[in-house]
Amino acid sequence: MNKKLWLIIAGCFLIGLLVSVFLNTKKGNMLLTMRKGNVGSVSSLLNQAKDLETKGDLLGAKMIYQRLISEFPNSAEIMSWQKKSEDINIKLLFSPTITAKCILYQIKPGDTLTKIAKEFRTTVELIKKSNAISDDKILPGRKIKVWTAAFSILIDKSQNTLILKTDEEIIKTYIVSTGINNSTPVGNFKIANKLPNPTWFKAGAVVSAGSPENILGSRWLGFELAGYGIHGTTEPQSLGKQVTQGCVRMSNPDVEELYTIVPVGTEVTIVD
Repeated sequence: MNKKLWLIIAGCFLIGLLVSVFLNTKKGNMLLTMRKGNVGSVSSLLNQAKDLETKGDLLGAKMIYQRLISEFPNSAEIMSWQKKSEDINIKLLFSPTITAKCILYQIKPGDTLTKIAKEFRTTVELIKKSNAISDDKILPGRKIKVWTAAFSILIDKSQNTLILKTDEEIIKTYIVSTGINNSTPVGNFKIANKLPNPTWFKAGAVVSAGSPENILGSRWLGFELAGYGIHGTTEPQSLGKQVTQGCVRMSNPDVEELYTIVPVGTEVTIVD
């Protein structure tokens, strides 16, 4: 009897071992299939995004990149997807495409671009850019795209980045330079004035716009804190470092883009 009992126990143990091996093998195959499926999904979604962008469906392409970021947060490609999404944001902003954050405005008699921009707290430059308007002449009855959501700017000195936002959405991230020895002030500010091709008034000299010695570059967006602001540069190789006298420095193409987008009164937050 004891011998029979031991044989039964041994048989049960062997069966259990075989079942365990079978289940683990099946589980491993399922995980492998899932991983392969994910790779396939990423590839498929990327192809969809590229196809939509080629066809001019920027909103559709942006949704695909946002889905990739959401569903595959650990991917090595996530920064690339984020950049693509931000590039599309700027294309949408500068295109006639109507989104949830803008309106189709019908021009009234007596309207001017300046009046419309002031009413909706946007910029003349952005209205012209997004509607392919080449001069200041506008005709009553025409419908134009007007951005209505407020922008804000977050500057992170530790990362030397400037983030353009609307509500809680990141529109674009820019690489900047900030103050040497942590001299860029922290706090909440507002853009108080904007100047194209600014003259640089430095101690003992006046440096005209366009001069290779004018460190302000092609645009100036001044804070209400006198002497501080966001500007371009004649030294793009210094971007990403703490090298300025306290201002925030951008490449000329980037500061020109920002100048077009944000109006006077835009809130700027600077953090360590």
